[in-house]
Amino acid sequence: MKPRIKVVRPAAAPGESHGASYEEITLAEQAHRMLRRDIISGAIPAGQPLRLEYLKERYGISFSPLREALNRLHSERLVISTTSRGFRVAPFSEDEMWDAIETRIVIDCEALRRSLVRGDDEWEARLVASFHALMLATGRRIADTSDPECPDEIQLEERHHDFHRSLMAACGSRWLVDLSDQLYAQTERYRQPSLRDRSYWNLERDVGAEHRQLLDAAVARDAGLAAGLLARHYRETGRIVRRVLASAQSGAATGD
Repeated sequence: MKPRIKVVRPAAAPGESHGASYEEITLAEQAHRMLRRDIISGAIPAGQPLRLEYLKERYGISFSPLREALNRLHSERLVISTTSRGFRVAPFSEDEMWDAIETRIVIDCEALRRSLVRGDDEWEARLVASFHALMLATGRRIADTSDPECPDEIQLEERHHDFHRSLMAACGSRWLVDLSDQLYAQTERYRQPSLRDRSYWNLERDVGAEHRQLLDAAVARDAGLAAGLLARHYRETGRIVRRVLASAQSGAATGD
């Protein structure tokens, strides 16, 4: 049996009970979670080699569970591997980003439609609560853009994901939820590094209003409107991320 460690359980997913609790996981699972988090956040940038010695020093985990974690991330397309160069973080590609966004729209809109049909009063109450929590975190983050690594940003991203998952929580399909989570990771690894650029927060876009419109359409059980708003929300984020990344690349090229 593989050795296991006791860790704090991640925030409860929609539909699960809340409250602090612990779980026992393998070292490979712990390595996967930490690596996945750092790749999505941009703490380990796109294209960076993932040498075992570096990862062992960074995470304090031995080679065997690290290899298992890397192979799992490879299957999730967050990591690529070549015979000559080993593992490295998948590079950024605008075509890949848009492919992930459009595929996410297909999966999430279907999950949302099903959720609006199946959702009960408890689901609706949980959705409203997740929106309120997101708005509180958003307000704190916008008020202070000076520290991109502050705890408020971490909380904001957790609540942002929770709101979007809450929209689809009643869909009744584990496959749709799992595919949605995988596509979320693929799109977030482009969006989250962009959050460190002040221009992301200064663009003329009211994301809070977009989330409010999504909530209102969901509570009204207007599946067509809600799905259209969600697709537009994802595409608009993609356009802004493309603009921020292009600006950053242009600045790097000119030495600014």
